[in-house]
Amino acid sequence: MPRKCSLTGTKALTGNSVSHSQRKTKRVQQPNLIKKRIFIPEENRTVTLRLTARALRTLNKKGIHQFLKEQGLEV
Repeated sequence: MPRKCSLTGTKALTGNSVSHSQRKTKRVQQPNLIKKRIFIPEENRTVTLRLTARALRTLNKKGIHQFLKEQGLEV
């Protein structure tokens, strides 16, 4: 399973680690993923999602339906 957010699609960023002497080596910044069970009251069921911490905060603020509507997805 890829390290990717289920709702926003956020995935790993690649770049260089740069030392004091300016040597560059490849590095990867992984997203902060959290496995979370979310209850959908309209369908009376729960779903398990791998979300980034930022997506989880937005989900708590706006609600599942508003968040999916803004993302262009619908349950």
